[in-house]
Amino acid sequence: MSTLTEATKDNFFDLVGEGVVLVDVWGPSCASCLALLPHVEGLAARHPELRVVKLEAPRARRVCMELRLMGLPAFLLFRDGEEVARLADPALTAERLDGWLAESLAACGVDGSVEGRE
Repeated sequence: MSTLTEATKDNFFDLVGEGVVLVDVWGPSCASCLALLPHVEGLAARHPELRVVKLEAPRARRVCMELRLMGLPAFLLFRDGEEVARLADPALTAERLDGWLAESLAACGVDGSVEGRE
């Protein structure tokens, strides 16, 4: 079962370098980020095929600049170190995140269908 992994500026690129990785870029002052946290924890439990990584933007500014992130919350999907999909929206809902993730996983050939979705 997948769990959430906390990324830092020092280990971020190692964490996304292998396999399929969903990155949640968040900030402690981002209300939408905090509201989505329980859902992201659920995604980690429901998607064992994914590594789910959380990156706190204020503590990893250089990484965020390198990734050219412009707003929070932001979700990035990596496959073997290459970004394959991105979603950033200050009004992001759990339902929209689920739809984007399912489409993105299908587009990169990963079966993201899991029973018992909330």
